[in-house]
Amino acid sequence: MSVRFVLGVCAVAALTACQPAAPEDSRFGVGFDQTFDAQRANRDAMLAGSVPAAPSVSAQPLPVAGSPADTAAQTTAMLARTGRAQTVADAGRLAAAANNSGVPPVEASPSNPAPGLVNNATGISQENNFDVVTNQRSIESDAARLAANRAQYQVIQPQALPERTDTGPNIVAYALKTSHPVGTKMYKRSRFNAANRFKRSCGNYRHMDQAQADFLTAGGPERDPKGMDPDGDGYACGWNPAVYRTIGD
Repeated sequence: MSVRFVLGVCAVAALTACQPAAPEDSRFGVGFDQTFDAQRANRDAMLAGSVPAAPSVSAQPLPVAGSPADTAAQTTAMLARTGRAQTVADAGRLAAAANNSGVPPVEASPSNPAPGLVNNATGISQENNFDVVTNQRSIESDAARLAANRAQYQVIQPQALPERTDTGPNIVAYALKTSHPVGTKMYKRSRFNAANRFKRSCGNYRHMDQAQADFLTAGGPERDPKGMDPDGDGYACGWNPAVYRTIGD
């Protein structure tokens, strides 16, 4: 074995002996172990302490309806204790306002009865309550009600249609008698001032049926004294007989 190798081994051994030992928790970083220990100590102290007591509920009963003086005194004291008023004078003003509102004090208790209906003359319908309906109605009352309904029943016999009293032209019969389409010239017409006469005459009618009836009354379709049929097809003011021809189909 050479002298150089022996000297090298001795140097390595000397360096290893001189190196200080690493701390046990050095993997957590410098100072982490102290911080962790402090947090754990605080947690243990909190867990070891007693659980805080639940907030207590006041055993003071609510004001009971009595004389106005007693009610005002009780309300004033209660408002002052609960901190809803800064001073006793403020509590007195609040109590006076509550007492003057016309609303009586309420005694809160599970044994209180259900509140009654307010401004309800008839109450809630009981028609779905079998026991209530059974007490209110019977077979005899239903039979009497049925008999009353039958007594009011009336049968109206069919009657003949009234006779037509007007003697004017029948535009439906005229539509069924014709077969030529709208715009087909069938009769001679004057062209003198035809457009103005057509506009003036047809503007007086709210419906074309009325214009056609007056056209036939005045001598149409052969004659057209008012200029209501300038194209000579026998249909005044654009009246169309097609809608009436479907009646005979």
